[in-house]
Amino acid sequence: MAKTLKNIETGKTLEDRLSRLELLSDQIRKPDITLDDALKAFDEGIKLARSLEKELEKIQNRIEILTSGAEAKAADAPELELFDSAE
Repeated sequence: MAKTLKNIETGKTLEDRLSRLELLSDQIRKPDITLDDALKAFDEGIKLARSLEKELEKIQNRIEILTSGAEAKAADAPELELFDSAE
């Protein structure tokens, strides 16, 4: 089973929260929604979008750290050309 990223606060995965945001967006677009319900859905959606944005920034930063670490290791590798000319 694949591992999924879970939000520590809610215990829900990133995918679950993104699906919820899409559902809220669909609800707001319905022509028969009351203004009060639309406002509640909008408020929840804004909060959810902000939390998703923060989590995605954390993920992006982690990826940058991991990839820059791999680049740094490659840059620190010894040059083997000195040994090739000795043959």
